[in-house]
Amino acid sequence: MASLWSRSTFVVWLLSGASCVAALPALASVPRDAGVQLALSEIKREELPPPGGTVTTPGETANPGAQVPAPDPIGPVINPEGEDPELPVEKPVDGTEGDPNDPARPNLDPEAPLPAIEYDLTKLPEAVMGMHGKLIEAAKSGDIESLRALIGTGEDSTQFSLGGTTEDPLKYLLSLSGDEGGQEILAILLEILDVGYVHLDIGTPQELYVWPYFFAIPLEKLDNKQKVELFKIVTSGDVEDMKSFGAYIFYRAGISPDGRWRFFLAGE
Repeated sequence: MASLWSRSTFVVWLLSGASCVAALPALASVPRDAGVQLALSEIKREELPPPGGTVTTPGETANPGAQVPAPDPIGPVINPEGEDPELPVEKPVDGTEGDPNDPARPNLDPEAPLPAIEYDLTKLPEAVMGMHGKLIEAAKSGDIESLRALIGTGEDSTQFSLGGTTEDPLKYLLSLSGDEGGQEILAILLEILDVGYVHLDIGTPQELYVWPYFFAIPLEKLDNKQKVELFKIVTSGDVEDMKSFGAYIFYRAGISPDGRWRFFLAGE
């Protein structure tokens, strides 16, 4: 099982909400090629002067007779129409919006019937079963480079981030792993592919086989056996956080009916 600490930190990062927006100025100062991603709790927040305090620049001496109000970190909201101001929308750190209809995003309809949870790999189309087996073999090898031959390119490119990334796919995966060699991310891939799967959007261009099945099942509807399977992947604290969001948002993998590896990512 991959590091519980890194998983908990990652899920808290995903669910940070407004805190994530507030931390963006600090995130911008972190080099893109940093070896380890920082959780929000590890980023030093900008220290703002107290309300009504004085503002000085380094090397200057404050003038007691010239009081300058501390700046509002958000700024005034000017709304001449008298309507409620629109709240800021959280964006991915890489600056891209992402597609809200992305099939890799959890989109649970509480009124829709639950998809069947399958464990029998022989029910998979031959191409899907073949890709699943290749991913398992690559993850077990311990060499993240073994995934390269399975990654799609062009219009069939495999998605590793909801916001998109221009980095080399394996370099990006390494940046997500808690270790230098990427063995943690391989372990996560192996774990989720070892759980049951669901067959979604049957008969449509978005048809997919997705692991783990938690992606398409409301967490509050899991039975005790299924909760044990979930706790093999994440901690109980992570589960409570995801319940607040309303869906499983840890790592998932999708394979199209023709055997293309469509995505492997986490996030909302």
